[in-house]
Amino acid sequence: MEQTWRWFGPQDPISLDHVRQTGATGVVTALHHIDDNTVWSADEIDRRKTVIERAGLSWSVVESIPIPSIIKQGGAAAQKAIAVWKDSLANVGRAGIPVVCYNFMPVVDWTRTDLLFRVPTTGYALRFDMIDFIGYDAFVLRRANAEGDYPADAVRRAHSRIASKTEAEIALLERNIIAGLPGGAAVQTRSSIASEFANFKDIDADAMRHNMVQFVQEMSAIAEDVGVRLAIHPDDPPFSLFGLPRVVSTAEDVRHLVGAVESPANGITLCAGSYGSRSDNDVLAIASEFSSKINFAHLRNVTIEPDGSFFEDQHLEGGTDMVALIGILLAEERSARADTRARQIPIRSDHGHLLGSDGERPTNPGYSYIGRLKGLAELRGIIRTLESQSVGTQ
Repeated sequence: MEQTWRWFGPQDPISLDHVRQTGATGVVTALHHIDDNTVWSADEIDRRKTVIERAGLSWSVVESIPIPSIIKQGGAAAQKAIAVWKDSLANVGRAGIPVVCYNFMPVVDWTRTDLLFRVPTTGYALRFDMIDFIGYDAFVLRRANAEGDYPADAVRRAHSRIASKTEAEIALLERNIIAGLPGGAAVQTRSSIASEFANFKDIDADAMRHNMVQFVQEMSAIAEDVGVRLAIHPDDPPFSLFGLPRVVSTAEDVRHLVGAVESPANGITLCAGSYGSRSDNDVLAIASEFSSKINFAHLRNVTIEPDGSFFEDQHLEGGTDMVALIGILLAEERSARADTRARQIPIRSDHGHLLGSDGERPTNPGYSYIGRLKGLAELRGIIRTLESQSVGTQ
């Protein structure tokens, strides 16, 4: 396994020197300063790659080349944006960067309602509160027919919750939900998000799935040519938000995509926290079934509450047995070596609690230093132990 670290470029408050101190050898990053509709040029990629390599690290994964909404909507109007994405992908491959992570979430990217949820250890975690989200959707944003998308009891609770909040609390909730999180979609406002909803009004899950498959078919051909492994990230959270279809949420969704595009370049990002945020997802079963398609892994854990809310737990706590999951990934690497598909799966300690002095300095939500450093150290301990046990049984 290759241990990696997500870095948001020169503007990241965490330096590459500090990244190297974590023990990670690979960097996961993107050219965040380039507009979504602009090709990543070879020169821009090489400049960033040089900066990373001078720090003694390698650029192991691109996360992500953004996919504009027009591509997700499909049709002839998407062709120009698809051509831009193809050129960026080709340039990434020619630069020798082996993995590209991407997602197909419409309008809003990864979403949380609370960025400072206090956990029993006195640190702070990210949280998705289902009742707060319903309250925002139905009674602040007032999306048409929103109440009909949720259970009646949850809507009643959400109405009471929103009524009890101050204007400042509602403004904070809105910022958390639609203002954009690190590496996610562009910042939205109430008016801009309403406009985006209108663009998707005629697109149901089947249409979205069709558009995704067409996109992946085209990109897989390019990826094969330039030696890139694609790794689609699951929806986060893995269920519909704002009535919009999300089509990378379950094992069946993955089954459909890998069956529709039978390319060696077409693979997945196994994000344990994203898949694990849905109670009917079995993360270990997903990892086992699609192990040969796992081109990247995000290792984090969540605890789900009865109403569908969840918070990001410590890396070794929560609903997923992290020891068993890492065992599945290591077994896939051994299997690949045995049949000449030798590869290392890049992993990263995804997110982390806000701990200690990190609370006193600027951080990207979920991407503080100490919490991820702690998580990576715990994951590394599991990896070393399981590898040692494997050697001992051979």
